[in-house]
Amino acid sequence: MSEKITTHKSRDITVVLGGASSGKSAWAEQYILRRAEKVGYIATAQAFDAEMKEKIAQHRARRGDEWTTLEEPLDIVSCFDTFRADHPVLLDCATLWLSNLMLAKKDLWMESNALMEHLKHHSGELVIVSNETGLSVVPHTKMGRDFQKAQGHLNQQLAALADRVVFIVAGLPMLLKGQLERDNA
Repeated sequence: MSEKITTHKSRDITVVLGGASSGKSAWAEQYILRRAEKVGYIATAQAFDAEMKEKIAQHRARRGDEWTTLEEPLDIVSCFDTFRADHPVLLDCATLWLSNLMLAKKDLWMESNALMEHLKHHSGELVIVSNETGLSVVPHTKMGRDFQKAQGHLNQQLAALADRVVFIVAGLPMLLKGQLERDNA
């Protein structure tokens, strides 16, 4: 039996799921910009190689003056409350955050649960981008399987708490939970 989650009226959470290069980040950015003139952005990516440096540069180039960006690979919970209450916040992405935690040898389950506890009591609008890793092949290493399991668990927790869940395929949104405004579909 699943736990009943009590939501605050002032909290609104959208989870945007998709595979790698599905267009989920670009869709989430457009979605949140329709909701406010100023928005917060929590970026979790770390540039360990040239390809990732380029991907981060592309994401930065898409954002203009309406964005206030915090780059934080590990301690994302502390970032949420640094933004003004009337500014929606985009977290991009939960998957990179989880992989950063794994590389830092943190307890993924404990950190995920701490995030969920914070989100249950957070007020304001949040959009959380995360990869759907369950549609890919089963990893051949224990570390890969452990990560896939932790990511699936986190996505399920986020989806249970969320007001809406959108799955992005080829840049197109498929609504899994909740409602979208007509012009956001």
